[in-house]
Amino acid sequence: MNLADIQEAAGLRTPIRHQLFIDGRFVDAESGETLATLNPHDNSTIAEVALAGKADVDKAVAAAKRAFPAWSRMAAADRGRILLKLADLIEANEEDLARLESLDTGHPVRDSRRLDVPRTAACFRYFGGMADKFQGETIPVEAGFLNYTLREPVGIVGQVVPWNFPLMFTSWKMAPALAAGNCIVMKPAEITPLSSLKLVELMAEAGMPEGVVNMVPGLGSVAGQYIAEHPEIAKIAFTGSTATGRRIVQASAGNLKKVQLELGGKGPNIVFEDAHLQAAVNGSAWAIFHNQGQACIAGSRLMLHEKIADAFLEKFIPLAQSIRLGNPLDEATEMGPLTSAQHRERVLSYVEVAKGEGGEVLAGGKSPGGDLAQGCYVEPTVVRARSFRDRVAQEEVFGPFVTVLTFKDDEEALRMANGTDYGLGSGLWTGNLQRAHRLARDLHAGMVWINSYKRVNPGSPFGGVGQSGYGREMGFDAMREYTQVKSVWVNVDAQIPPHFVR
Repeated sequence: MNLADIQEAAGLRTPIRHQLFIDGRFVDAESGETLATLNPHDNSTIAEVALAGKADVDKAVAAAKRAFPAWSRMAAADRGRILLKLADLIEANEEDLARLESLDTGHPVRDSRRLDVPRTAACFRYFGGMADKFQGETIPVEAGFLNYTLREPVGIVGQVVPWNFPLMFTSWKMAPALAAGNCIVMKPAEITPLSSLKLVELMAEAGMPEGVVNMVPGLGSVAGQYIAEHPEIAKIAFTGSTATGRRIVQASAGNLKKVQLELGGKGPNIVFEDAHLQAAVNGSAWAIFHNQGQACIAGSRLMLHEKIADAFLEKFIPLAQSIRLGNPLDEATEMGPLTSAQHRERVLSYVEVAKGEGGEVLAGGKSPGGDLAQGCYVEPTVVRARSFRDRVAQEEVFGPFVTVLTFKDDEEALRMANGTDYGLGSGLWTGNLQRAHRLARDLHAGMVWINSYKRVNPGSPFGGVGQSGYGREMGFDAMREYTQVKSVWVNVDAQIPPHFVR
């Protein structure tokens, strides 16, 4: 099928963009190279997407450098108005964005439409409103002097977003950076670039000046590495694996650029004996199986109090087995394919790891057959581990794969929950208010959900500790990440300082 036929079959009203976006224009890569982006439902080619190299990154940086003086000095309210108009355009193009995201990533379209697109619009709207409300401070210093601070944009920002939520993460990175007055060179994941390219088309329609935002899909080892190294990029913000995050830190040392990292996770999801059982079962299924488990905050370690473990699993396993797998563009689909065949094989390899460690596969553990055999599908998988030190309880699987552990008391639950190098999301289910607050305090994590899981909002800081990275997305914290403080001293009495007076 050609691109027009694919577009029609997917129910898209507007063309699929497949070129780089530099200085306000869609252009081919300097090398002419392309990389196929595949439909994970059947591994067919959707489009050949331009593949950025170092020369293209240089062009994007040069465009951002030209645009920065005017954009950073534009009235903050005017920058905000562009972001607010963009939010309106995202909502007006909701169906196309949702279907494009599902086609390229495997998200069920019901989730893309209900969650991904509205959250993307909400993020741009939130930071559009914040653009003229982020202010400096006046500091009480010694008499005769006025001291105040300015929050200034850092300059040209490099941003690298992953393949699991490309549309939403594009907004999480771009919105605060743009509201603060920065210009952007962004590399979307090479296997899921289509929604990010559509988004920059809407940005141009919203009135974003040329060069302020540049989109350069390319290989992480080439374009991503060069963005991290580039001497004229003042900051890099990255979401992805911990291993890649370490390489970015090393590459950033050349010009000591500011680094923000949102990395892996192995989220503990703790169910106590006094939890509302059905709510915990439903919430725990959402915590791990939403987006096929491809989420850094997924509740991938299901920790059950021994008194309710059997009763919980009697409800949880049938629920997992009932989840409807299928074409992500089908409205009835509840779980789509993993985003690539390579990742499917990685997830399935952990089934063998679990068996080798003496674990028990309680559900799933294989790819479905029939009409889904050509795609990147994995059945919802539930594995009981022998110990919280097992690999399947320590390493991020990043799929519809949950490891079940049991505990005796609060102290053991906390020890197990904190017994990994990660510290991103965590959750607990209990009716005991005192326990809830105590655990929220003591969990080694950047986020804690109580009687819920995976809640996010543009106003709430998102990020981790330990091997899960540093820095925060969202809220006022994100604006601080994309600005730097300048301290200004004014001698208000106009007196000559007493030092060395003759």
